[in-house]
Amino acid sequence: MKVVQSPAPVADQLTGDRKTVDSGSSSNRPTTDCPPAFRTQHGTQNREAGPVRTDAAPLVGIARLAAASPPADTRRKSAEKPEYFLLPVKSILNRCDSKRVPFEWTINPYRGCEFACKYCYARYTHEYMELDGSEFEKKIYVKKDAAPLLAWDVAHKYSYASEASGGTQAEHIAIGTATDPYQPAEREYGVTRACLEELAKREGMSISLITKSNQIVRDLDVLQRIADRSDLAIDITVTTMRPRLARLLEPRAPRPDLRLAAVKELHEAGLAVGVSASPLLPGITDAEGELEAVAAAAKEAGARWFFSGVLFLMPSSAKTFLPFVREKFPRLAKQYEDWYRKNGYAPEEYRRKASERVARIREKYGFRSRPWVEKKHTTPCAQLPLAWDAGAVAQQVDHPRSCAAR
Repeated sequence: MKVVQSPAPVADQLTGDRKTVDSGSSSNRPTTDCPPAFRTQHGTQNREAGPVRTDAAPLVGIARLAAASPPADTRRKSAEKPEYFLLPVKSILNRCDSKRVPFEWTINPYRGCEFACKYCYARYTHEYMELDGSEFEKKIYVKKDAAPLLAWDVAHKYSYASEASGGTQAEHIAIGTATDPYQPAEREYGVTRACLEELAKREGMSISLITKSNQIVRDLDVLQRIADRSDLAIDITVTTMRPRLARLLEPRAPRPDLRLAAVKELHEAGLAVGVSASPLLPGITDAEGELEAVAAAAKEAGARWFFSGVLFLMPSSAKTFLPFVREKFPRLAKQYEDWYRKNGYAPEEYRRKASERVARIREKYGFRSRPWVEKKHTTPCAQLPLAWDAGAVAQQVDHPRSCAAR
């Protein structure tokens, strides 16, 4: 059996929390899956605001689609529920050209996330729809026709021989980079399930999924089918073991114990699962023993890997998070203002010590640093016949195979 180190989730790469332009991206401009290439001067990040709309400018692209999206029917009656809309996207599989992340493709079944995490990195994605980042949890966009779109995308855009690997490994797809695929909307609309069902039909793919929700165990059957035919790594995010603190930081996400129960169930089902403790919040979740408690619980639940990165604040996220700190943690307000007012990153010395602490935790509990999957199957490269055979070509498109070499 071949051992494969799957690409680390975006959280590990950005030293922050998880996290499109739905028809693709360009490497020279930011997209809603790939982190913007902020200009830096003398080690400080440019903190200019995101896209700014003028009244005279017409809506274009995803903003135009969002403005025209009709309301989605919902059975929920609570006055606290978000607004749901049906978003008519052209693609489900979206390319990420950024060299800062270790994956080629992303799938985000929804835009916006009801979990309303105060520190959420992805709030800026709503700005691409000409919405304020504070509406990230209030306006949720449900992507239409997920399964047929993904079937077309995989057949026509996905490669089983990535350039980054020299043609020896499949391109990697990360699910849930900018919105939680198992937020409450999934119970009604099932976009994540539809995408997984489509991926389960394929062989030799490389896939990861990250979530804060125990709802993922609903899909054990399809996740097992994917893992039988492709490389699949699952990450569950647990930032603290304290339920009251978790409720404050992540108001509508499931409790930490429920997430860890999901880790255990996934592990017992034979799936490769690890725990993300990102972001590590200075002065809030970094007390002595706190990160260690998350790691100990993760180990007991059967997690194979563990990682954590220090909070990263984009301007749109800072607009929500810094007022929250001033209200709930006033003694920390000045520190956060000093650290994050002009820069999205905590001081280098703090980040270095946090990284060393995580390394010690991994050594103590025997964790790997990144997703680790046993490759159970190798699929031979399907060679096209020398003579043109339309039927053979159609079969290869419908049932693509991985190529170990070309």
